[in-house]
Amino acid sequence: MGATLPLGDPVPRDGSLPGAVIAPATPLSAYVHIPFCRVRCGYCDFNTYTADELRGARREDYAGTLRDEIDLAARVLAPHQRPLSTVFFGGGTPTLLPARDLSGILATLQDRFGLDADAEVTVEANPDTVTPDVAAELARAGVTRLSIGMQSAVPEVLATLDRTHQPENVATAVQAARDSGLAVSVDLIYGAPGETLEQWRRSVEAALALETDHISAYALIVEDGTALERRIRRGEVPAPDDDEQAAMYEYADATFTAAGFGWYEVSNWARSPGDRSRHNLAYWRGHDWWGFGPGAHSHIGGVRFWNVRHPAAYAQRLSAGDSPGAGLEVPDETARMLERVMLRVRTVEGLPVAELAPQSRPAVAGLVADGLVDGREAVRGTIVLTRAGRLLADGVVRALTA
Repeated sequence: MGATLPLGDPVPRDGSLPGAVIAPATPLSAYVHIPFCRVRCGYCDFNTYTADELRGARREDYAGTLRDEIDLAARVLAPHQRPLSTVFFGGGTPTLLPARDLSGILATLQDRFGLDADAEVTVEANPDTVTPDVAAELARAGVTRLSIGMQSAVPEVLATLDRTHQPENVATAVQAARDSGLAVSVDLIYGAPGETLEQWRRSVEAALALETDHISAYALIVEDGTALERRIRRGEVPAPDDDEQAAMYEYADATFTAAGFGWYEVSNWARSPGDRSRHNLAYWRGHDWWGFGPGAHSHIGGVRFWNVRHPAAYAQRLSAGDSPGAGLEVPDETARMLERVMLRVRTVEGLPVAELAPQSRPAVAGLVADGLVDGREAVRGTIVLTRAGRLLADGVVRALTA
């Protein structure tokens, strides 16, 4: 959910979707966007708001507004009702809402849709907001997994990223989650302006020392219009270096692998297949999900739609009994093929060669020769990226869709 929304066709006021394309062919997930942050990080272009930026919306009312959209979604999907296989509370900082609000939202989802018996329910969290009481209440409500925004173990790097938590609070949050029986993931960011490989090594080693179930590591991307982009443009900090980021990725992948973690998506590693994020896998596999909250995007039966961005506009529409949808589209087969290739080749499951357009299949041999695609997997009929290929995944996608 970046700085702008795409263009699209209008969403009917009742939120109804083109009936011919709605079909319960895949599991259904829910993404719940909590758009609140204490401080806006300089690199972030997500649809988030500090207290001073809300204007016309109140954090205290947000859980009730979300329940209105949940009711609307339940009506729209009633003919094709499915229990939720995964729920993900993202942001923003979901744990800025009281745990009782998150619990209430989850209870509403369960009441309107039902949850699979083994449903995965994840909450993203800033380390400073996770206490033993918060973790325990989330676990009692049915949350199964906490994803903690560690980003770095180095204070100087955290300062460059405008992160406000203290590194030692990550371990406290992880322990609180583990004591409550929650699975735990930590997120890292590499390639911050001025970050050295040695500093990155400290963060990787600190993340492994936490003995979590899952680790994500994302290359810093400088988004247009962010405070970080303006600082780089003014020459206050250096731009991230592609070669240094590649070296950081290679180090992280080798170190995580040696510690018993396996990559299953370009930026994600898990101790075992059972520790993989099933919610994120739903995106990469093209499953259905409804995104709740301002600016949230959804994918149901081949229809893509998205909500208005600002919490005030979102609340106003729902209070009037209208859909908060800002636009929708039904991608054509060419767009679907591009998306399928782009998502599937990023995963260790890979993409069956047979799913490529016939004219694109000869490109596989060249990618194997270049060391970007695993030759043994290609012989078996699946495109799986090598470590070098993961660094050049966008180029691989272009080659396979030309």
